[in-house]
Amino acid sequence: MTASPTTRRQLVRVHNFGVSIDGFATGEGQALEAPFGHAGIRLHEWFSDTAMAYELQGGGPGGSRGIDNALIEAGFRGFGAEIMGRNKFGPQRGPWADESWQGWWGENPPFHTPVYVLTHHLRPSLKMAGGTTFHFRDASPQDVLAEAKQAADGLDVHVSGGPTVVRDFLAADLVDLLHVVVVPIVLGRGVRLWDGLEGVEERFEVETTASPRGVSHVIFSRRAS
Repeated sequence: MTASPTTRRQLVRVHNFGVSIDGFATGEGQALEAPFGHAGIRLHEWFSDTAMAYELQGGGPGGSRGIDNALIEAGFRGFGAEIMGRNKFGPQRGPWADESWQGWWGENPPFHTPVYVLTHHLRPSLKMAGGTTFHFRDASPQDVLAEAKQAADGLDVHVSGGPTVVRDFLAADLVDLLHVVVVPIVLGRGVRLWDGLEGVEERFEVETTASPRGVSHVIFSRRAS
């Protein structure tokens, strides 16, 4: 008798998540011209010369293909839905003044999946080119994850940030894989990733790999139960 195929478990994954050595994942003072506040692009410069960065920027072939590029590529594969916080979608606070803002990424965002934006201020779903549709939800991590998993149709769910959303999903024990990139800068202020998560590493197997770019890739994989 032929055994029935094993259904692959959907994973909840965080990838390429930059954090300063003092624990900040974004700077203070987010604005339209400064999506990461006073941090600028310093948390993300490490991937600027990779092959994946060239591809994302429409620059054609080129760029390095070492450990940084391999891990970046892993963060773009196998997802069927995305979850992010409102402050990753845009710089506005409070009720929407209008609904003209469509995100930082232009008419064809890089997600190409349903994207669930956690916010206390709802608005209609926003369909973009390339398969991305933004859905705005005022829901718990558990509830929005259940919806995202259904929409992902068996593929994994990407929790992409910002740090408050990633922290909430870690606190609720919903993350299966977390890839943090420790960048050797001191920000001093902003929003921390690790606050309130003492001992979170005990749930995971932890591996660290150094990069020639000077960053450290720390990968937390959920321990087998």
